[in-house]
Amino acid sequence: MKLKELLQGVHILESNVSSEMNIEAVAYDSRKVTKDSLFVAITGFASDGNRFIPMALEKGAAVVVTAKKPEGDIPYVLVENDRYALAMIGTNFYGHPAKAMTMIGVTGTNGKTSVTLLLKHVLEKTLGAKVGLIGTMENLVGDEVIPTERTTPESFELQGLFARMRDAGCTHVVMEVSSHALTLDRVGGVHFDVAAFTNLTEDHLDFHKTMDAYCDAKAELFARCDHAVINADDAYAERMMEKATCPVTTYSIHSGTLCAKNLELHAEGICFDTVSDEKSIAVRLGIPGKFTVYNALCVLGIAKELGVSLDSASAALATAKGVKGRIEVVPTPTTPYSVLIDYAHTPDGLENVLTSVKDFCKGRVIAVFGCGGDRDPIKRPIMGRIGVTESDFAIITSDNPRTEDPMAIIEDILKGVSEDMGPYIVVPERRNAIRYAMDIAEKDDIIVLAGKGHETYQEINGVKYHLDEREEVAAHLQELRNQNG
Repeated sequence: MKLKELLQGVHILESNVSSEMNIEAVAYDSRKVTKDSLFVAITGFASDGNRFIPMALEKGAAVVVTAKKPEGDIPYVLVENDRYALAMIGTNFYGHPAKAMTMIGVTGTNGKTSVTLLLKHVLEKTLGAKVGLIGTMENLVGDEVIPTERTTPESFELQGLFARMRDAGCTHVVMEVSSHALTLDRVGGVHFDVAAFTNLTEDHLDFHKTMDAYCDAKAELFARCDHAVINADDAYAERMMEKATCPVTTYSIHSGTLCAKNLELHAEGICFDTVSDEKSIAVRLGIPGKFTVYNALCVLGIAKELGVSLDSASAALATAKGVKGRIEVVPTPTTPYSVLIDYAHTPDGLENVLTSVKDFCKGRVIAVFGCGGDRDPIKRPIMGRIGVTESDFAIITSDNPRTEDPMAIIEDILKGVSEDMGPYIVVPERRNAIRYAMDIAEKDDIIVLAGKGHETYQEINGVKYHLDEREEVAAHLQELRNQNG
């Protein structure tokens, strides 16, 4: 491919190479550079790609794309924004794959994974569509699973995924769009047919610094879509709608374009009537929790914008299964109590799951939770307060400490806790915390293991150690059976 073809849509400031140059490959990691390739030097947070230009040239790079003019005899293209340049280069390299499919983006602090998976199910059932999915848990090309490391891949990999989906016959792409992806141009050059907003609560403030900046990052999605679906009950809904340059559908438990009436919450799931255009449709979904109502309304709103009738979308939702690690019931045969696993790792997420479980719990709600290391220390005392006040008994433990001291994280959590809030205990080692919860649980109690969700590891000092909470529950049950003969 000629260099000028790769650079279409890129704001070029100057260059010392011919635009007719043939380029065989593209890399932004100098270790992956091959002969006659284009190397994009990304200015990162941990390292600056410009430092690796000599290595890239040694490995055969024909030209460097950079936002910092290099010194010396180096073939370069100077661009205004290196990250946006990488995104557009990827788009051109793979032949604009997103344009061949219907694109749906979902942003928000909580609910993205559930909404995207439920929507994939609805589109498959109602339209017979082959759907590609890009999300926190996994990437899917139809039913093919592709492991993922971040919510939204880097732009060049993202375009490669789109191309893979296009070539596999996907008609629709449903993706979680993180605030990082929008700020760092990972979705640069991507236009969405429908974009949706679930909610906004404290998260990623180590990156965005303020809630206003976090909100503005999310809101950028609604400047690059044809239709917007927005949760009107969220405090930041108005700001999202202000950013929208397209028609907006709102959803709400109280009022909106789509609303929920006659709401019933059960341990087995939810049911409500949704009212739209003076028509009432019964909605049933076998996933418990008030937040499930919001997720269902969001899915219905998106489906409606894609031309799916509410009747058909509702019927499809009724056949949907729960998402792994989202209020997931762990098998505990013969025990008088229940165990649930949920990915809740933000204040809002933890509050949602605990209050939802309280709606149908006949005994005590026992919360096992911690906070991740190297992430948003400001939310730790808030989660401490919520975990203790919204449960009947709280067990404060470790999550993914990453490079931090687990006890230092716990001390931060305890800053939001006082003795009069309710009973709690600190059990630093997570496996021991799970066992402690099971040992004290009584008839009709529900243990909520919060924070890990679908994850099957615990990251300590940069190393991921295997930890599947489902296995831990099963192992402890077996230990108890062995003890009792």
